Amino acid sequence: MASEPDETRDGVGLTHLDQALLADDPTTKRQLVDHLDAVAERMLPLLTNRPLSVVRARGDQRFMQKNLPKGAPDWIRSVTFWSESSQRDVHYALAEDRATLLWFGNQRAIEYHVPLTTADEPGTPTHLVIDLDPPEGADLAPVVTAARAVRRVLQEAGFEPAVKTSGAKGLHVVTPIRPAAMEDVHAATRAVAARAERLEPDTTTSAFIRADRGGKVFLDATRAGGATVVAAYSPRVRPGLPVSCPVDWDDLDDVVPREITVSTPERFLEGLTWTERLGEARAIPQDLVDEGHTIPVARVAAMHEGKRRKRAAERGEG
Repeated sequence: MASEPDETRDGVGLTHLDQALLADDPTTKRQLVDHLDAVAERMLPLLTNRPLSVVRARGDQRFMQKNLPKGAPDWIRSVTFWSESSQRDVHYALAEDRATLLWFGNQRAIEYHVPLTTADEPGTPTHLVIDLDPPEGADLAPVVTAARAVRRVLQEAGFEPAVKTSGAKGLHVVTPIRPAAMEDVHAATRAVAARAERLEPDTTTSAFIRADRGGKVFLDATRAGGATVVAAYSPRVRPGLPVSCPVDWDDLDDVVPREITVSTPERFLEGLTWTERLGEARAIPQDLVDEGHTIPVARVAAMHEGKRRKRAAERGEG
């Protein structure tokens, strides 16, 4: 039997609002729902027409959900794509209005991830992203240095990128792009990472294999095309529910990501929106594409290197 709602917003019944979302953390479902409600105007344009994946949590349990749950309201729009990895159709939700966002919040959906492509044009990326991941135990300072190197590379290529916290430990440097072939966007992203690494060789790396990173900031160029990225203003499944927050370039030195949470709305409800920060899409220069096509695809190279190392170990070559 369905629970009586604690309250109703935009026609959506909200239940158990005072329950904690995570084990050993007091943040409640009400705080999550209030946050989603507050950021809806800024966040919905980032989700509209993009297949949505969410991370739901209850206590110690958390899981990524791509399929729109059975029993979801019929007014939530969806789109279906074939998944090569699971060999089945996946029915993705399209979060395009406040009611849908509130409904997902009531389902304890904390994280909101979308691809860099739209439902209408799944083969055409709309943004170029470098995901900056710090080494274990590092603070944000080396990540900021890496982000500024990526910014310089993109500015020299004619872009004006924006930056946001990932909501976890790193930063995302993002710029909108004009329509281009998927493989060319992948290539350009690899080239941006390679150029940034040349600017900061002592503190950054594009090595996909973690053991090869040598305590440096990872310039992740694999967030391209159909890969998903956590949306700006999305909380993360961490204590306090930190938020992926747009940041001014001049303020990066003072940012502490874990301090930007669903309980600090003044950090992300004032100033320019993420959409405004991103500005106009610009064409990818051909030299960036050409350079990128000379760089091996990270996951493929890592797979071959892993097999090589395994064979060497079996032969006792070390």
